Amino acid sequence: MDADGDGSELARVDVRVADTSGKRYTGLSDTDSLGDDEGMLFIHESAGEWAYVMREMAFPLDIIFADPEGVVTTVHSAPLPPEGTEGGDLKRYQGQGQFVLEVPMGYADDHCIAVGDRFRFRDLDSDLV
Repeated sequence: MDADGDGSELARVDVRVADTSGKRYTGLSDTDSLGDDEGMLFIHESAGEWAYVMREMAFPLDIIFADPEGVVTTVHSAPLPPEGTEGGDLKRYQGQGQFVLEVPMGYADDHCIAVGDRFRFRDLDSDLV
């Protein structure tokens, strides 16, 4: 991930890729934890308005949305929902873009990631940014 405009690297994340509706639905809900520089990259077929929830999560996240060019549009910190929260009662973390990166909560602050920064994709089998 690069800083806005200057190309300096802010962070590097090893990601699991969720590029199907099934993988996007499950997300990290079957995961007990992530390492410091690990995350999940959700890839949508096109840009749009998306909402993510903390369904069956074991740990809090930062949820970072980016447009088709990889430019960060929204950064959320998503704590675990109160115990017993289900379905329609889950908080929706909304944003616009084609890509959504989930990383351990605090990662965005720790690496100064903000709106306007840019994802750079390496080693993905795709025609991504």
